[in-house]
Amino acid sequence: MRTEIVIIGAGTAGLAAAKEVSKQTADFMLIDPGPLGTTCARVGCMPSKLLIEAANAYHRRLSFEAFGIRHADKLKVDMAAVMARVRELRDFFVDSTLKATQRFSKQLLKERACLLGPNRVEAGDRIIDCQKIIVATGSRPIVPDNWLHFSEHILTSDNLFDQRGFAESVAVIGLGAIGLEIAQALSRLGVNVTAFGTDELLAGLSDNAVNQALLASLQKEFVLKLGEEAALEKSTRGIQVTAGDFCDEFGQVIVAIGRQPNLDNIGLENLGLQLDEQGLPAVNPHTLQIEDLPVFIAGDVRADSMLLHEAADDGRIAGHNAVAESVSSYCRRTPLSVVFSEPEVALVGHTATELEKQDYVAGEADFSSQGRARAAQTNAGFLRVYANKQSGKLLGAEMAAPRAGHMAHLLALAIQQELTTTQMLAMPIYHPVVEEGLRTALRDLQSKIVKKDGFDLSRCEAMNAEALD
Repeated sequence: MRTEIVIIGAGTAGLAAAKEVSKQTADFMLIDPGPLGTTCARVGCMPSKLLIEAANAYHRRLSFEAFGIRHADKLKVDMAAVMARVRELRDFFVDSTLKATQRFSKQLLKERACLLGPNRVEAGDRIIDCQKIIVATGSRPIVPDNWLHFSEHILTSDNLFDQRGFAESVAVIGLGAIGLEIAQALSRLGVNVTAFGTDELLAGLSDNAVNQALLASLQKEFVLKLGEEAALEKSTRGIQVTAGDFCDEFGQVIVAIGRQPNLDNIGLENLGLQLDEQGLPAVNPHTLQIEDLPVFIAGDVRADSMLLHEAADDGRIAGHNAVAESVSSYCRRTPLSVVFSEPEVALVGHTATELEKQDYVAGEADFSSQGRARAAQTNAGFLRVYANKQSGKLLGAEMAAPRAGHMAHLLALAIQQELTTTQMLAMPIYHPVVEEGLRTALRDLQSKIVKKDGFDLSRCEAMNAEALD
């Protein structure tokens, strides 16, 4: 059979590609064996945030006494009810993605696909000849082969949200975004959590000052074992985890050491190109084309930035280029990632590590005494903003701070518009809001850049009073 375009994978990137392609032609096929529904809705962004919201609601009781609210000790968690709500709302979000998929019901083929070449795909018992191919097969959690023997005690994001409850003691291995969010959420719901990370840096941070502030906050809630590789062995009570001098038994182990592209039997080797250690060919990040072939790779399967907004952008770019007369190169958005721990972690623009060889300066703010955060009993965290030392142009930021996600979006807009520290300080910031902490960092930054004439309002100095700054 023949079709103009084959899209392999009906997740976020695949659906975005299909929507873009459908603007120009109905002669395409969307191939996915299922289960349908995006990673974000089924096992990622949404169910994890539902669990976090329940955990934070219960954890809030610990601040009640400071607000004059008594008898918080009478509250308790019904874990089965917590998880039932997680699944109920998760299914609601999945249904919305399924409705998006149903739009392409005439083009949808529920089969596994394999590339036979740059213009040919095998799907089930069909051989499909086509003009263009988009590979958007997504990713899955990494579980080392030698840990598969412990599957009855191993959880990943793929099956964690289907649990009715959890063991009394749980080990979380991996402290990137997923591991950190889940470790803190379960700890706040009353589970005894010990979290392991091979790196001293948490949640993708590279700025040590920010990392230390996050670490100090998290250590008050659960045990962290950093800098050592974790090893698993079967034990009488479940799984024994060893890391350096530490050794203990746990009823369950949550593995969150990263995600790997879904490339099994996709057939990229049939394109006749050199593949890297992950089995991927070189992909142009601005066109998503593989060399000069009529094949594009989009979304998590690229193993570049496994974030929903990036996957959606990938799909749009790949879809547009697949139907266009000529391939276009697109600028990408300012890098932005948020981890929904408490304090929240956010990285925007260039990180400290990426700026090491550049002429930059950093401004910082400590949130331990920030007015609005202190009023809410969330006064913990640290923020650092980076700018070019000569021009003052904003370059990036790392933070572990209350409402970091909101401040990161403000900075992402500023960085994408190539604003300077001077221009940012000329903008209004209402009182009292947490963003005043960002202004503190910008003022510190402004004091370190080469002085130039600027907006009058950017010269306003701190009042040196917590209620005013």
